[in-house]
Amino acid sequence: DADRFEVADLEQVPVMTKAEMMASFDQVVTDRRLGRRVVEEHLARSAVEPSLLLDAYVCLVSGGCSGLRGVFVQTVGEYADFVASANRRGMARMIAGGGPPPEGMLIAFVAASSPVHSTGFGAAAAGPPVRVVSTPATLPLAELVERLNAIQPPALMGYATKLAQLAREQQAGRLRIAPAGVTTTAEVLSAEDRASIRAAFGVPVTDQFAATEGLVGHTEPDGSVLSFASDMCIVELVDADNQPVQPGAASAKVLVTNLYNLTQPLIRYELTDRLIRHPDAPDHGHLRATAEGRADDTFRYGSVEVHPLAIRTVMVKSPPVREYEVRQTESGAEVAVVLDRELDRTALAAALEESLRKAGVPGPRVTVRVVDHIPRHAQTGKAKRFISLPRR
Repeated sequence: DADRFEVADLEQVPVMTKAEMMASFDQVVTDRRLGRRVVEEHLARSAVEPSLLLDAYVCLVSGGCSGLRGVFVQTVGEYADFVASANRRGMARMIAGGGPPPEGMLIAFVAASSPVHSTGFGAAAAGPPVRVVSTPATLPLAELVERLNAIQPPALMGYATKLAQLAREQQAGRLRIAPAGVTTTAEVLSAEDRASIRAAFGVPVTDQFAATEGLVGHTEPDGSVLSFASDMCIVELVDADNQPVQPGAASAKVLVTNLYNLTQPLIRYELTDRLIRHPDAPDHGHLRATAEGRADDTFRYGSVEVHPLAIRTVMVKSPPVREYEVRQTESGAEVAVVLDRELDRTALAAALEESLRKAGVPGPRVTVRVVDHIPRHAQTGKAKRFISLPRR
């Protein structure tokens, strides 16, 4: 009975996965003109220039990093709510600091540039007092550096792993910019990447969580705890059986109920992000949590689950390694590394094997190989650092 439904009744509603949502897309949307075929045809026509479906709807794609594709539709007004939620912390700080400069605030956004992705559409649709210059994350690094040197952005925003790359270019003297603010988004920001970005640009780093499905969160500058916009989405942190987890425990996934997208209602929609709840802040009631990556980042060896931290703690102690990718194997992992200087690969492999052994993996075998670069998703430019074996 919808008239008597309360928030406390939400747990009685079945969970919606991305696969289920896509399979039932035509039944999920509330405007029957928005069939999946119509939306997909519109997306195919909009790969380069942003456009509205039926002059009213924003259509976006998500999931290039996880491999499971999702299509999302909302009105212009609903998308404006999402953008406002994503930008309100930054705008509040700007207003508190005296407001934007007369010429407006220019932000260089290092992310996906195609308007079928939220970062690309948002950059193309931005208007005064903010001007967003899209600097595609898929560009060769040297070209990206050249563009940023020409732009000289007062604010820099982008994928965490790309900004970490740019931090190394800044420290090497090839990138020469002086942003007053730096924000990472779309990827989990590791402690080592945060430190290198902070050191290179000399300003506090704000981390943002922004899912195309509607959930948005921000840290304070140089903070690690995200405050989520729970006035825009109801958020449930649950275990693998969809039961609530206690504060301080990592969730297996997150269930999101979007409160503003009435075009494509997402109710108890499953995100595979792992969040750990923190105590509420005294000045607001929004959910506070740290992001631990995604459930599909976890390596499973039979009944043994290995969190990426078991590998990260070894990699951060290896200064020659600039960037890395870890692929799970049946008995361990294959690690590709980009180096700044010579590396004892045998010693690194042995240290990783010992860490996996301590995590419970019997007889782990790790190989380390040197590569020129880590591959990124062709459309978004995101890097997936941990690649698990397909589930059986």
